[in-house]
Amino acid sequence: MNNLKVSTAQFENKSGDKAYNLSVIDRLAGKAAAEGSQVIAFHECSITGYTFAMPFTKAQMLDIAEPIPDGESIQQLIAIAKKHDIVVLAGLFEKDEDDNLFKAYVCVDKNGLVAKYRKLHPFINTHLTPGNEYCVFEIHGWKCGILICYDNNVIENVRATTLLGADIIFMPHVTMCTPSTRPGAGFVDPKLWENREADPTSLRLEFDGMKGRGWLMKWLPARAYDNAIYAIFSNPIGMDADQLKNGCSMILDPFGDIIAECRTLGDDFVTATLTPEKLTQAGGYRYKKARRPDLYRDIIGQEHTPEQKVVWLNMNK
Repeated sequence: MNNLKVSTAQFENKSGDKAYNLSVIDRLAGKAAAEGSQVIAFHECSITGYTFAMPFTKAQMLDIAEPIPDGESIQQLIAIAKKHDIVVLAGLFEKDEDDNLFKAYVCVDKNGLVAKYRKLHPFINTHLTPGNEYCVFEIHGWKCGILICYDNNVIENVRATTLLGADIIFMPHVTMCTPSTRPGAGFVDPKLWENREADPTSLRLEFDGMKGRGWLMKWLPARAYDNAIYAIFSNPIGMDADQLKNGCSMILDPFGDIIAECRTLGDDFVTATLTPEKLTQAGGYRYKKARRPDLYRDIIGQEHTPEQKVVWLNMNK
């Protein structure tokens, strides 16, 4: 494998405004390509917006969702990839021929759809159907996987995707700055975002503290380190419906080190060069080789009824 230049982006999406969101994706993809990037990744539901769909009926969800790859948004995304000669990853709500609804994330290049993944643990809307398979595909000779937001908090998903061959896992999110049972969690006041030019310090303190980046640092580096993979984390910044998000889109290497991170308070992207040598130099490579599945195959695979509690969905601001 050759070195690969990958970008991860953050931007303030507009709820339900696909044309606007695709225009930002177009602009940032063009800038990244001009700087030599070969791949750019955007956040979960970056095409459609995310939190606004929480109260939607099934009819409203079907109205905002699109088939893949024949839907207009995917065709526009392919056109963007072709115009800038860059691989693009972005997310939206998907509907199939039977009107089943999914939280989807796609990878496209100038020739068309490369991969589609459906979120395994969707919860923003009750009409979404969970995906039922992992996704591994190639970008310029690199084996890649996708896990959307909450999927990455279930550690078995990351390990499974890695064992299927992924060297890079794209991790699109809409996360942080929401309530939780953990200490320090909570919403961030939108007024701080409105006043960010006059007082960036107060906003950054909230964004970087336990409501935001501080929580992310508890687990995200471990996913990269334990599995010896490159983690491409993408997250929106600004208002997503009535919730403020803090960006911090970043790229982590197989040592769990952050090698690029968005630190501006606005639409932005960062780029890092991925080198194949780190995949086998990192400790996680040795740990995977040392596994003893004979000890825990039946433990990990035992019958289990999934339970999913998302605290912030039921909390008042």
